[in-house]
Amino acid sequence: MTELEINKIEKYLNLKFKSTDFKAVKRKSIDDSCEIFFKNEFIGLIYEEKDEGETSYQFHMTILNEDLIEI
Repeated sequence: MTELEINKIEKYLNLKFKSTDFKAVKRKSIDDSCEIFFKNEFIGLIYEEKDEGETSYQFHMTILNEDLIEI
């Protein structure tokens, strides 16, 4: 992913969720994804997908059972 793509993803997340707390960060040695932080906490990865000339992005977030608030 290019710096421009990463910046667009960050801007999209902040606009979509009416926030300024999302940060998209380039990964060190992997070019097809970026790390997503919310309020300086790592929350997941966004992967770039290219298929038949179309580009899309998939957000992958793992939620641990121990992190869920008991209801």
